Amino acid sequence: MSDYYKKDGKFAYLEAGEGRSIVILHGLMGNLSNFDAVFDYFSKNGYKVLMPELPIYSMPLLKTNVKSLAKFLKEFTEYKGLENYILLGNSLGGHIALYYTKHYPENVAGIVLTGSSGLYESAMGESYPKRGDYEYIKKKAQDVFYDPEIATKEVVDEVYNTLNDRSKLIRTLSIAKSAIRHNMADDLPNMKMPAGLIWGKNDSVTPPDVAEEFNKLLPNSTLYWIDKCGHAAMMEHPEEFNVLLEEWLKQENL
Repeated sequence: MSDYYKKDGKFAYLEAGEGRSIVILHGLMGNLSNFDAVFDYFSKNGYKVLMPELPIYSMPLLKTNVKSLAKFLKEFTEYKGLENYILLGNSLGGHIALYYTKHYPENVAGIVLTGSSGLYESAMGESYPKRGDYEYIKKKAQDVFYDPEIATKEVVDEVYNTLNDRSKLIRTLSIAKSAIRHNMADDLPNMKMPAGLIWGKNDSVTPPDVAEEFNKLLPNSTLYWIDKCGHAAMMEHPEEFNVLLEEWLKQENL
């Protein structure tokens, strides 16, 4: 993916392909690599795919919230001159997509949510976070997935290092609190654009009833389930995720 990595001023992002733009938004502790399969497939099949690095750990603490990240996304889409695009977000990324769509709906052709926060999410449990306890953090990272093997040592190490970096930890907690404050339940009925919901049936962070609630509140939504799948469907079942996303895009003529 390094061939597609660009850095222009305040923006660092991946970009490839031609066609309607899909802007991918990663989660709180998510890497751009979590979306490798989505980026690769759709950038080769009729879409321009862009994945900005969200400045979660570099914003001033008082601005480390969902609102500021939505503003950053607006700056990015304007910088790239994007119009009539699709927003695709996992976890916190989905929440940012929703908050953005509430305030700047004019160019959003559709939204795709997978394991999105915005209604309810369970973070790392009641005792979150236990800094310094590698085995505890490993278990919590594994719990994100149906198959614990998806939480490789590299994934666990990154979470561990984030939670043991005081600056990053404070911002992680700030974002988590901001997500709770910015509940989207009252706003979803006003979002008329097509919405695709692709959800793991075994998601323990944003459980299946959260997906059902999104589907109920969004007026033009389609809900797809992936079996034996946790919170990050695009990582755990990338091929099935791509099939469902492509099906939804064709259904909505996007």
